[in-house]
Amino acid sequence: MTDSRRAFLEKVASAVFAGMVLGGQAVQAEASPSRTPFPALPFRVSDGAEEDVLLRMQRDLERALRKPMNQRRWGMVIDTRKCVGCHACTVGCAMENKLPPGVVYRPVIDLEVGTYPHVTRKFLPRPCMQCDNPPCVPVCPVGATWKREDGIVEIDYNACIGCRYCITACPYQARTFDFGENWTDGAAKGLPGGLVLDGAKAYEELPNFEYGRQWQRAEGVIPKSPVGNARKCTFCAHRLEQGQLPMCVTTCIGRATFFGDLNDPESLVSELLARNNAVRLKEHLGTEPKVYYLV
Repeated sequence: MTDSRRAFLEKVASAVFAGMVLGGQAVQAEASPSRTPFPALPFRVSDGAEEDVLLRMQRDLERALRKPMNQRRWGMVIDTRKCVGCHACTVGCAMENKLPPGVVYRPVIDLEVGTYPHVTRKFLPRPCMQCDNPPCVPVCPVGATWKREDGIVEIDYNACIGCRYCITACPYQARTFDFGENWTDGAAKGLPGGLVLDGAKAYEELPNFEYGRQWQRAEGVIPKSPVGNARKCTFCAHRLEQGQLPMCVTTCIGRATFFGDLNDPESLVSELLARNNAVRLKEHLGTEPKVYYLV
């Protein structure tokens, strides 16, 4: 490895690490509305080295955040040819949002393709599609779910009554229900499969920061707990507002998940859609999903 190549990699590692630390502090510092500035990222790669797509997407994100919200249109591109089925995105999402049993925002579907003996496996990550015409919104009897100006579909835990109409209406099974269970419940009851790790219960009682607010996982608290509500992927909206990419994007070991502003023709996601024959799930329903797949 040349000295310039080594210096570049050290600079990237330093920038990413600093961004993770600073970003984590910013997300928890709820009282401060301003975003924590990230270290300057390199705009050119010397010595013929290939730039990590995370750096490209980070610049796309920073550029998009300088625009008014109604001029952004967040979208995701998933390259199924690169997905190895490691489920790192699923685990990273669960850790970021402190998801309890039964609540999954980013499942990865394992598919068998072909006819024996000529078979192979394909993997299909399936986050919320963030539809432009979301069928989950009009069925909510209390208006607890809606589409933001930038296209992200949100749920107001304070308004949700847990009727689960939206779960039934979603054609992508992208919504789940929080029944108030904990991973440590089985251990407390002596059931097999329950977590017995030191500090596991304490971790589960920590608040999460979905939608940029602090949510305590307990009943009878204000603001309301997510327990008893429908829950879903939000493209990590709380991270976006702090200048960070969604957790599933940063944890993808195969660099198979791409994120950015579809309204920006210079963004990586726009470039990928222009160069490839992308498909969307159940387009015939007219939901206009903003998650695209390269197959």
